[in-house]
Amino acid sequence: MTFFKDSSILITGGTGSFGNAFIDYALQHLDFRRIIIFSRDELKQYEMKSKYQNDQRLRFFIGDIRESSRLDRAFSGVDFIIHAAALKQVDTAEYNPYEFVKTNVLGSQNVIDAAINNKVKKVVALSTDKASSPVNLYGATKLTADKLFISGNHYSGSSGTNFSVVRYGNVINSRGSVIPRLKQLKSEGKPFTVTNMSMTRFWLTLDLAIELVLKAFELSSGGELYVPKIPSLQIGDLVKAIDPEWPVELMGIRPGEKLHEEMISLDEGRRTIDSGNHYIVFPESQSEKLATRNLVPQGFRYSSDTNPHFMTLAEMGMLL
Repeated sequence: MTFFKDSSILITGGTGSFGNAFIDYALQHLDFRRIIIFSRDELKQYEMKSKYQNDQRLRFFIGDIRESSRLDRAFSGVDFIIHAAALKQVDTAEYNPYEFVKTNVLGSQNVIDAAINNKVKKVVALSTDKASSPVNLYGATKLTADKLFISGNHYSGSSGTNFSVVRYGNVINSRGSVIPRLKQLKSEGKPFTVTNMSMTRFWLTLDLAIELVLKAFELSSGGELYVPKIPSLQIGDLVKAIDPEWPVELMGIRPGEKLHEEMISLDEGRRTIDSGNHYIVFPESQSEKLATRNLVPQGFRYSSDTNPHFMTLAEMGMLL
C-alpha cells in the first residue's frame, strides 16, 4: 500500500492490542518513514522495543492524551494519526466516571486540537459498539468522542486536517476479552462465569479492524463513521464451543452492560450507505452525499441480536 509512503504515523494508546497488531502489519506490508507509539505505560513500551529489536522505524513517546502540551510536541511532523487511547472497562467506568470523561472526552478533544495545530493530514479515531445508543458511562464517553471527531472537520480550517471514525465490536482474543478469560478459568479448574447465556455480541479479528482503519484513511473526506459487517455470537454458544461439559456459573448482567449490542442506531440508519464489506454513516451536514448512494433500507438498525450473520459452533471452534 503506497498511501503512507514516506509518511510519519502516530498511534495513541499504541501499546494496546490494536497498536501491537497494526505495527506487526505495518512492518510487513506498509511503506512508511516512521511510526510513533504514544502511550503512558513505560513497561509496555520497553517490551515493544525488545520485541522489535529497536527497529529504527519505530519511535516511542511517553505521554498521556490528557496533557495537551505533550500531544502538541508528539504530533510535530506527523502526517497520520490513529487514535486508539481510551479507558474501556464498562464496570470500572460506572464507579470512576470522571476518570473516563477526562481520558475519553477531554483527551479526545486534546488530540483534535493538537492535530489541527500541527496540520496533521488525517486522523482516524477508534470507537466501539457501546457508543451506539449508550446505556453506560463508557459508551456515553465514546459517543461524545465520536461526535467531537466528526465535528472536528468543521473547524480544522486552513490546516486541512481530516477526521473520521471507525466503530467496531469485540475483538477476538484481545487483552481482557471473554475468550482468554474463559480459557483461563478452565485451566484453573474453575467454572465458567457467565453473565447471561442469551447475551449476544459482535466479533471481529484484529486483522479486519486494521483493514477497516486503512480503508478509512484511503477513502475518507472527513466526517464519515465506518462500521464493518461482522458476525454476532451468543455467549451460550461460545461456552459450548470451548467445552460443552464444563460447569457454568451465572453471575447476572453487570452494571452498565447491555444484553445485546448495537453498532448503528435507527437514527444513524437514515444516514447510512451499504458499501460492500462495511457500512458508512455520514453526518447530517453531508446529507447530499446520500442522494445517489446505496442507502440501507428504511428502519435499518445494526444490532447483535438481529444481525443476519451469526457464527456457528464450527466457526467458533476454528477461531478457538
